[in-house]
Amino acid sequence: MVDLTQIEQVAAIIEALATIALVVLLYGTIRQMQHTVNLHRIQAEYHLRPWIGPQSGIKILNNPTADGRYQFDISIRNYGELPSMDSIVSYKQRNAMIKRDETKSEADHTFNLGPMLPNMEKHYWFFIDSDLVQKAKSGKESIFISLYFEYKFAESTSGYGMISQFEPNSNGFVHKDMWVDTPQSSK
Repeated sequence: MVDLTQIEQVAAIIEALATIALVVLLYGTIRQMQHTVNLHRIQAEYHLRPWIGPQSGIKILNNPTADGRYQFDISIRNYGELPSMDSIVSYKQRNAMIKRDETKSEADHTFNLGPMLPNMEKHYWFFIDSDLVQKAKSGKESIFISLYFEYKFAESTSGYGMISQFEPNSNGFVHKDMWVDTPQSSK
């Protein structure tokens, strides 16, 4: 027959194996929870935030105004699920291609469009001298503009930028470069 001490030894071995299996399962559960938390962090940073970008191209609004300038319009929209605190646009105009890193520095004009709720649309107008537009239409001059939309959410800042060239044949602008700046901490 089986001795009682042998049964106790077998029970102790089974208990030790069960404890090891429980620790391995617990470790796997903790690792799964870490991945879930990481996924939620990524979702909160990129999905649950404002996404501001153009809704249409740059359009000319009228013939030269009374002060001799053409008026152009771009509509932007918040495609995100949360509002942005402040939306600031920086505008720059040059006769040569503008580089990305120059779009925010030494802007010709900056304007605070204010907060943007989800699916809200706002317009930004900029003006170009009619003599410069006529020179571009005759092929004597090139017009490049940069528009950079910077927007804040919680403690981070994001942005959308575009560099465009005036196309005399269509009386509009052709985008040469567009990009999205990912959230940067404002701290």
